[in-house]
Amino acid sequence: MSIRTFARLAALPAATAAVALSIAAPAGAHVTATPSTAAAGAYTVVTFSVGHGCEGSPTTKIEIQVPESVLSVTPSRNPFYDVEKTIEKLDEPVADAHGNEVTERTASIVYTATTPLPDGERDAFELSFQLPDAEGETLSFPTIQTCQEGETSWTEVPADGQDAEELESPAPAFEIVAAGAGGHGDEAAAEPAADEAGNADDSSSALGWAGLVAGLLGLAAGGLALARTRSSS
Repeated sequence: MSIRTFARLAALPAATAAVALSIAAPAGAHVTATPSTAAAGAYTVVTFSVGHGCEGSPTTKIEIQVPESVLSVTPSRNPFYDVEKTIEKLDEPVADAHGNEVTERTASIVYTATTPLPDGERDAFELSFQLPDAEGETLSFPTIQTCQEGETSWTEVPADGQDAEELESPAPAFEIVAAGAGGHGDEAAAEPAADEAGNADDSSSALGWAGLVAGLLGLAAGGLALARTRSSS
């Protein structure tokens, strides 16, 4: 078998895999929510990603509904959208994390496009807020995606024991984990990295000295051989 024929045969599985991925990709192209940290009680920045329009139609508006356990949200600016915060009154005042009385909460954040987002492009929207001290709770953010033609409601929340992947239009969501269980800025997680770096530096130094000694020995051996050659001649 020639090299060219072997290369062609090897390329077939890769091409088949690429076709399979291109077919499967649209099914998983949901609106997603990715927090910078999910630790209970921590401040986080959640990134909502929109990967496509409404059956080919450009996106004109994104409305993100905030779960009731979150009181206040600060949206990030986006140069291609006007941003509006919807506020609602609480039935009864509650205390925030600092003990202050709160009588209203952020109900939703609406991004309205000044320039529609083409179907073949993606965009991201960031919301900053403090996570409730509720380990194990899943925060769902029902999101309405409005397009020039039609809209998609990413609002389905799985029932108890149901897999979110079984839903056709699941709401962006993530689970709150225990405080200190991990995430950005976790000192406990950073310590092993520092130790590994120290070990790496020690190993590098040892290898450097070993290389230097080997070089000196080689130089000495070369000089001795040269001296013997001259004496014999």
